[in-house]
Amino acid sequence: MDIKLYNKLKRNIVLDYINTFITNLNMQSSVWVLYLAYCGLSMAETGIVEGIYHATSIIFEIPSGAIADLLGRKRSMVLGRVCIAVSCIIMLFSRSFWYFALGFAIQALGNNFNSGSEEALVYDSLKYIGREREYMRISGRRNVIIEVSQGIATVAGAVLAEYSYFWCYSACLIIALLAAVQVLFITEAPVTENAEGENKPENKHVWKNMEIAETVRQHFKTSYNIIKSDIRILKIIVYYAVVFASQTILFFYSQQYYKDLGYNKIQIGVILLLAGAGSCIGALSSSRLYNRYGRKIITAASLLIAFAFVGYGFNNIILSVVLFMAASFSDSLLYPVQSDELNRLIPSGQRATLVSVDSLFFSAAMIIMFPAAGALADIWGMDTVFSSIGIGLIVFVVVILLLMKILSHKVEE
Repeated sequence: MDIKLYNKLKRNIVLDYINTFITNLNMQSSVWVLYLAYCGLSMAETGIVEGIYHATSIIFEIPSGAIADLLGRKRSMVLGRVCIAVSCIIMLFSRSFWYFALGFAIQALGNNFNSGSEEALVYDSLKYIGREREYMRISGRRNVIIEVSQGIATVAGAVLAEYSYFWCYSACLIIALLAAVQVLFITEAPVTENAEGENKPENKHVWKNMEIAETVRQHFKTSYNIIKSDIRILKIIVYYAVVFASQTILFFYSQQYYKDLGYNKIQIGVILLLAGAGSCIGALSSSRLYNRYGRKIITAASLLIAFAFVGYGFNNIILSVVLFMAASFSDSLLYPVQSDELNRLIPSGQRATLVSVDSLFFSAAMIIMFPAAGALADIWGMDTVFSSIGIGLIVFVVVILLLMKILSHKVEE
């Protein structure tokens, strides 16, 4: 093994920690729902804009994953950061629904380029140096960094937005540009095997050997065949798409929920920071709890998110904040588990593509659930919508459990 390359790939882990921190200093995360309302959009229009974001993700998610596998994860990550910077500029000067829709679409494209690329680069770096078994632990640390960074951004963004939304989105622009520069120091990890386990040339040589269209077609075909041949991949992707989409709705629409209860942006930022603290604990506990309780922890965490939704219906500030923290704890606990389960089943050469397929299913869930929640909130109010989602999520988890038991009995027979 090349010692120089080994050290560079080992350094990738630390560089990715730094990049994760910078990237997730997303000042707008705690105020964007309030910002759109400030600019005159209804909850239904806010939901549609977010739906456009995820529709863009569905259109470009798999192609962006293929680009990451073919051109290299590093280049894909740089493209992603540039797109985020452009979206920040659009958001700074937009005042109409369609401009906001454009800004969200470009932001989605930027996240598409990064989605799967970062995870795949870290996993393949670990695999090349023989440390892939450490992935769940490292993923848990990354989630802690994400929560710390987002916690800082949540409060800072709320404070800036209370003074001026302009300064909030200007900070987002600067951070996106810094993140793009930082990615340049990361080393591309070699891809050592494809779906059949054969040697695969490094990304930079692929274009010389195959036509672009044929290469992308083969990626899609291989990804489809892998999902088709292993039902476990599909079950993991579908289940977590619904659970994570539900938690995303809880996080973002909580901005409006607490505003309706009479709290200002700084107070809402503090509440979101407390939720971030719960997320940090969940990320730190993920590996240990999963090793101790196994798959039972997945069901428990999912139901805890569902009960948080139901609790919001009581319009009690203390209860809602405690449940918000519990749901955030559960969400961060589940992310490393899902990522590790999925990566163990995905061949190296298609890892970024299939991780992007996972994001595609999440986007599909968001396209349906987020706009519907916003439209219903205009009619029923956020508390009723939250309670309804919670009941629906409980039913979903129970039904999945029953189906798994039925399938396991059939396998035993």
